[in-house]
Amino acid sequence: MLLRNKRCMAACMLISMSPFQYGIDFGLIGGLQAMVGFLKVFGYSDPATPVGWNISSEVQQLISSLMTLGACVGSLSAGPIGAYIGRRHALWAACVLCAVSDAIMMGTTNVGALYVGRLFIGIANGWFMTFSQLYLNEVAPAELRGLTLGFFQWWCSIGTLVGTIVDNFTAPIDGKASYQIPLALIYIVPVILSIGMFFVPESPRWLVQTGKIDAAHASLLWLRPDGDDVDEELKQMKDAAELEAETTKGVSFWDLFRNPIDRRRTLLSVMAVSVQGSSGAMFMLVYGTYFFEMADVGQPFQNSCILAGVGCVAITASFFLITRVGRRPLIIIGIFMCGICQLAVAAVYQHAPGTVSTGKAIVGLSVIYIIFYNGCISAYAWLLGGEIPSQRLRGTTLGLSACVGFVLGWLAAFTAPYFINPEDLNWGPKYGYIWFPSCAVTAIALWFWLPETKDRSLEELDEMFAARVPARKFKNYVTHGIVVDAEGHAHIEKATGGSSGAETPDEKGSVEYVETVSNKV
Repeated sequence: MLLRNKRCMAACMLISMSPFQYGIDFGLIGGLQAMVGFLKVFGYSDPATPVGWNISSEVQQLISSLMTLGACVGSLSAGPIGAYIGRRHALWAACVLCAVSDAIMMGTTNVGALYVGRLFIGIANGWFMTFSQLYLNEVAPAELRGLTLGFFQWWCSIGTLVGTIVDNFTAPIDGKASYQIPLALIYIVPVILSIGMFFVPESPRWLVQTGKIDAAHASLLWLRPDGDDVDEELKQMKDAAELEAETTKGVSFWDLFRNPIDRRRTLLSVMAVSVQGSSGAMFMLVYGTYFFEMADVGQPFQNSCILAGVGCVAITASFFLITRVGRRPLIIIGIFMCGICQLAVAAVYQHAPGTVSTGKAIVGLSVIYIIFYNGCISAYAWLLGGEIPSQRLRGTTLGLSACVGFVLGWLAAFTAPYFINPEDLNWGPKYGYIWFPSCAVTAIALWFWLPETKDRSLEELDEMFAARVPARKFKNYVTHGIVVDAEGHAHIEKATGGSSGAETPDEKGSVEYVETVSNKV
């Protein structure tokens, strides 16, 4: 399967590098605020601190929150931008904006200009995260879509790890070079993407949606070089586009909620991406080093590097699970176990705070947490958020979902200091008591409402949502191959999909099904 789709996998690997920018930003920004070279420019002299310099809390909050706010804006704008210029050109725009914002941050000594750079790089990151996922969802074969989105989160974790390690080595440098060298790393991936995208095609589904059928056929031939099923796949895309064009003419933001089918898909996409925020991961990613320091577990920076490294390993291992187990069980188990780990950390610390054994237990439980988060949630929350929407509304829906996810991440990052800082509530690891119920409620909601999308083409998902198949019946459901004739009437072409044990409905049942779907659509 991989060798047969080697061109497609190469294109997906290239585009999946986009979230490296988001990950490296998290890896870099925390370390920059502890560098003397950075503090001398944007902070103030404070002999009471170990390094003799400090930075105001307002500057810290704005440095972090403006990037997240920009990512939210970028995600919300993704729908109309992607619909008009396509996925590749939108990613080129992200590369240009990223380069400009990074140049501002590297060259300025004014905190106001730094804020502008943080906002712009946030918008670029929002575009990187959203448009890359749209491309991956629309290009990868159904059987490999989970693997390609695994690449997506793997690059994000690699970015975080690289940023943390580089900060560690440049921090001792005296002067602006201590933070300018790490910031220069941000140019690497946009340059690679900008050049590489000249050699990969545009999304064939977007090309079909915009009426460029010949270009879509050429794109599919490049992505599927054996050409065996290209005509059939193109026909399915055209049929799905025609059906969606009949049901959603003049798409606007409110079409996400206008009818029960699109409303369900929108809410499920938002719920899937929001799993990241409800897991409490943003707290661990942004304040992990500070958390370890306040918990008095020893070697906080090294422990953060360990977490980042383990996270990369967990994502790599998940590549072998997602194509076999499926999305639904992994993400439900993942969020449940994240909650258990948070509860255990809080309980252990409350029982014996400040002891060596408690410190070791907290580090160990944090490692287990990151294994379940990176291995079961981080990549596949975004995967589901992009798979579930309809093709015509996918850009707008994923933009909304990403925006909600970024807002939840911002909320967690903005409020965490008030819980763990000794000057405020000073809960420390007891902060886990907040996240356990969040994870538990999310796991229950996913069990009732999240469908299984493994090995389903996007056209099959369109049909199942149109038929209002219950979430827990998606896995074994047999699709009927709904197509649209010249008069806009739905009829069956063939039965497809489903598990090997599922039976194809008889002719009478099929006719009843078409009548039902026609009425619902």
